Amino acid sequence: MKFLLEVTMDGEALAKDPAGELGRILRYWAGNVRHYALEPGDGADIYDSDYQGVGRWRIEGTAE
Repeated sequence: MKFLLEVTMDGEALAKDPAGELGRILRYWAGNVRHYALEPGDGADIYDSDYQGVGRWRIEGTAE
């Protein structure tokens, strides 16, 4: 399996403070993934501090 987290960094909140905003996103999801089974197909949208969609994380199965 793979855990994939993708964030588009050209939104306004990320442009103002890229390191701070990305750090906030990573801290939030580091604490929140425990609420998921972490099986292929799990995932969620990612929002910045302005509640604008900036990406998504997901769990993918790998082909054998």
